[in-house]
Parts: sequence; C-alpha cells; structure tokens
Amino acid sequence: MTSEPPSQTRTPYRQVMAVSRFRLLLAASALTGTADSLRIATLAILVYTRTGSALLGAVTFGIGFVPQVVGSTLLGALSDRIPPRRLITSGYMFECAAATLLALADLPVWACLVLVAVVACLTPVAGGASNRLLGETLTGDSYVLGRSLLNMVSSSTQLIGLAAGGIAVTVVGPHHALLVGALAYAVAAALVRTGLPRLPTPGRTASGHPADGGFRSVVHDSLSSTRRLLADVRVRRLLIAFWLPAGFVAGAEGLIVPYAGESGFWTGSSAWLLASLPSGMLIGDLVTGRLMSPAARKRAVVPLMALLGTPLIVFFSHPPYALCVVLLVATGMGFAYGLGLQRAFLDSVAEPRQGQAFGLLASGLMTLQGVGPAVFGGLAQMTTAATAMACAGLATLATAAWAASISLTGLAVSEPQV
Repeated sequence: MTSEPPSQTRTPYRQVMAVSRFRLLLAASALTGTADSLRIATLAILVYTRTGSALLGAVTFGIGFVPQVVGSTLLGALSDRIPPRRLITSGYMFECAAATLLALADLPVWACLVLVAVVACLTPVAGGASNRLLGETLTGDSYVLGRSLLNMVSSSTQLIGLAAGGIAVTVVGPHHALLVGALAYAVAAALVRTGLPRLPTPGRTASGHPADGGFRSVVHDSLSSTRRLLADVRVRRLLIAFWLPAGFVAGAEGLIVPYAGESGFWTGSSAWLLASLPSGMLIGDLVTGRLMSPAARKRAVVPLMALLGTPLIVFFSHPPYALCVVLLVATGMGFAYGLGLQRAFLDSVAEPRQGQAFGLLASGLMTLQGVGPAVFGGLAQMTTAATAMACAGLATLATAAWAASISLTGLAVSEPQV
C-alpha cells in the first residue's frame, strides 16, 4: 500500500492549532464574530423598539451585509496594498469606534443605518487581508483545516452573539450591550497589533507602497482586479459555487419564524429551529475536516451541496416540529461542501491578488445572504413559507447538479493563475 502524497495527507487539528499566528487569527475572529452578532441583534432590537417598524428592524438586521460588495469592488485592492497588521488593526478599531458611537450618541435611526452600512463597506478589506494572511501561514491540508476551524468559530459566535444580544439587552440595556461589543473589537485589535509581526504585502515594501514606486488609484486597481477575477472561468465558477447555495439557504432561514407560525408551533419554538442550522454547520465542519482526507473532501462537494438543499424540500409537507429540527441540522451539515473548494480557490488566484479575491468571496456571500431572504420572502408572500423554503431547496439542488456537470474541484489544477 502506498501513502498519499503530502498534498493529500489528512492533517490533524492539533497541528494547525500549534501554529501561533493561526491561533492569533482564530482568537481575533472569535472576538469580532461575537461582537458582530451582538451588534446586529442589539441594534435590530433598539431600532424596532424605537420605531415599532418590522421593516426597519429587518433592514437593520441586513444592512451590515449587502454594502460589503460595494466595498470589495471599489476598495478591495487595499487588502493587497497595505501591510496586514496595520490594515486588520485599523479595521477592528473602526468597528470599535462605530459601536461606541452607536452606544453613546443618540443618533437618529437613519444615521445608525448609514454608519453600519459604511462599516460594512470596509469589512471585506480587512477580512481579505486576514484571509490572505491565513493562506500564507498555513499550507497544504493545514489551510483547509484552518478554514474548518474558522467556520466552526463563526457558527459558534453566531449562536453566542445572538443569544448574548437578547440577554444583554434585557439585563444591561441596548446601549451598554453595544459597549460590550465595542470592547470585544478593541481587544481583538490589541491582539493583532501586539501579536502579529510587521509583514509587507506581496510585491510591496513594509510601508505598503508598491516596490516599483508606482501608486495607482485604489478604486481603479480594485475595479480592474475585480474584472479580471470575474473574467477567469475558474474563479467565477468557484465564486458561484460558494455564493448561490449560501444565498438560497439564507432565504429559507429567513422564513423559519413565519414557517413556525404558519405551522402552528408554540410561541418561542422558532428559537430552536434558528439554532439548528448553525449547529449543523458545526457538526458538518468537524466531521468533514476531522475524518475526511483532502481527496475525499473534493469528492464530497456535490453530495454535501445536495445535502444542503434536499432537507428544505421536505418543509413543503409541513413535517412535525422534531423532524424540522433534524432537517435543519442536516441542512447546516451540508455547508461543509465549502471545505472541498477552499484549496481550489486559493490555488486559482495569484498571490498578489489573493486579498481582494477573498474579500470578493466574503462580500458576495454576505450580499447574497442579504438578498436571499428578500427574494424568497417575496415568494412566500405570494405563496406560503413552506413553498418558498422548498423552492430554496430545489434551487440549491440545481446548483449541485451544475457543479457536478463541470467537475468543479478540478478547475485550478494546471492553468495559470489570475
């Protein structure tokens, strides 16, 4: 029996956690992820309490997602032009300042929404730098396992932050709850500032300027890089494979509360349903990352993407509550399909553009997770929540069929990078 080549050898989580720079990025991600969820939940409650408008409450919940694609498109090149320590620290401190302003200043609702939208525009810039740094820090299967751990932290902080938001608003009030989030951003910034060495960006000096002395417009460079990324068939297909299923499932997730009411479940039952999907994400990432080899993860992309959509179709028949919980956990487990694509995406983009590529990936995910609920919510308005959730599942299955038809995981093997 022959052993797998190094690139196909499964890496244990403890090997990834042994890398000090990764532990730093993981800790910062945990802090900021919790702060993000805390801010979203708290501000949505605050705006709804002030206005009594369900629409404004929903807009507040999603306003931090959709504008990210604007920031990635117009400013994404900054991820590859400014040294990562400076950029990531500045991003976290800007988040801290915004949360502090929301907490201490009695801003009108429109000003709160504008402030959150501006912060959202800058989020993919710092996020792109962080993800590019992760690709430089971890190699081979360690990179995929690192993404798995970050995904699990993201799911956990989503649960913790949303739950903590409700508790904090009740115990200390919304303004003090926002200050707790601001403190978390400040601690994350301090960790990065003190723990990350001063690293130059690819092809640039430690000050962040191009090594050849030129300095083109950031917007021009960002737009040009975005066009090149989207023009490359490998990158474009991988982006679609990440984006569409997330948008479809977010559309179904946004209908869980009205579905619970439509099905006659007891008051408060939607809380467990909402928690089921991120719980499934935790399980899926742990099982896929821990037990599957790199080659097995690639083979599992299409089956896991199909698992993401299939359980949602069952909601059309209005299953009993316990089965709904199981179905949503299974749906969440399907999100692990992304682990089989992570390495292909990293390898498909040249190093000097990886920061913007990751920013584009993340901002597209956030945008479609904001658009999905609006689209399927409109469909539910015309039909029923159960019908719209089933349609979201069918759309996800269609994406899985498309992915199977183009051999998605083999796209970045031998062609030149963007």
